[in-house]
Amino acid sequence: MNSLSDRLNRLAPSATLAMSQRSSELKAAGVDVINMSVGEPDFNTPDHIKAAAIQAVQDNWSRYSPVPGYPSLKQAIVDKLRKENDLEYQPSQILCSNGAKQSVCNAIMALVNAGDEVIIPAPYWVSYPQMVLLAEGTPVYIDAPIEQDFKITPAQLEAAITPRTRAIILCSPSNPTGSVYTKDELRGLADVIARHERVIVLADEIYEHINYVGSHESIAQFADIREQVVIINGVSKAYAMTGWRIGFIAAPEWIVKGCNKLQGQYTSGPCSVSQKAAEAAYTGSQQCVEDMRQAFQRRRDLIVSLAKEIPGLEVNEPQGAFYLFPKCSSYFGKHDGDRVIRTSTDLAMYLLEVGHVATVGGDAFGSPECFRMSYATSDENIREAMRRIKETLSKLK
Repeated sequence: MNSLSDRLNRLAPSATLAMSQRSSELKAAGVDVINMSVGEPDFNTPDHIKAAAIQAVQDNWSRYSPVPGYPSLKQAIVDKLRKENDLEYQPSQILCSNGAKQSVCNAIMALVNAGDEVIIPAPYWVSYPQMVLLAEGTPVYIDAPIEQDFKITPAQLEAAITPRTRAIILCSPSNPTGSVYTKDELRGLADVIARHERVIVLADEIYEHINYVGSHESIAQFADIREQVVIINGVSKAYAMTGWRIGFIAAPEWIVKGCNKLQGQYTSGPCSVSQKAAEAAYTGSQQCVEDMRQAFQRRRDLIVSLAKEIPGLEVNEPQGAFYLFPKCSSYFGKHDGDRVIRTSTDLAMYLLEVGHVATVGGDAFGSPECFRMSYATSDENIREAMRRIKETLSKLK
């Protein structure tokens, strides 16, 4: 009998893949599609990082790497956390993986038992709930609408915690909203977490360096909950290294040992050459990071100003990452004669097929009243995409 496992059947297919597939079909048919659905920087990996990778190949860094990563890379991460975040970790508290996505999944699989609850603020990155389901856990959602700048409150967190709560996933700066928690906001959440010793915070900080409010604030800075925090980060976003697949966790040693045991059985250590490139990223000049951040901030300002000119969209100003997540529910029930917009996914498909702009409906992110646009593209593409969106939405009555 051709049946897949119950474990796999619990998972939903990626909503972003459906949009990507339809976008590819249109492009193959000769349609000029502007892609604002992709979640990666449009810059190339900086030259000094590429040079380090080339040198690593020449120096024959081609053998199996240690499961938790090369000692030199782990030390570079320790130094980065001390210098940039004022956080003290030991190399034994670092584990490198095949991208921050694996780092998140490692932590969930290592900590969550069947029936355990994991709190996930909504909007959320599409993979969080699916990873919890893979671990046979139960996702518990806290709604954080645009009126709250897509951020949860301490009172909401306290109300969501039960005796079965094992973890909360906190992403700041956020995908899909770009919202950033302030130090005071994090302190408020930390006060709640400190009262619940069993609850572990999975702090996804992959967009750390793409923020427009000054230095990054990590919830790990609060000593009273430090032993309850797993930092997840990597080189993908800050250094335009999405394809290199290097992420890491910084966590209490017992959690790192558990993730090491898990990773040792299903992927082993991450790519040797990619690790040497990541080491160069962390130890070399950080000017490239700032240059890209400034470009993203300019684009943020541009897309926000243009989106606010489109009737029917409710727009906040994201403080980080490279996404805009406007509320579009005023268009629900409207039609252009041929099709009716009932959901944000309908709207995203309409924008793709009629306006030739690829976005992603908010249903996949736990906020069905919004949709996501990535502004990790050129200023020219942003201007043209927003012109098309404005024109296309004006056809809905």
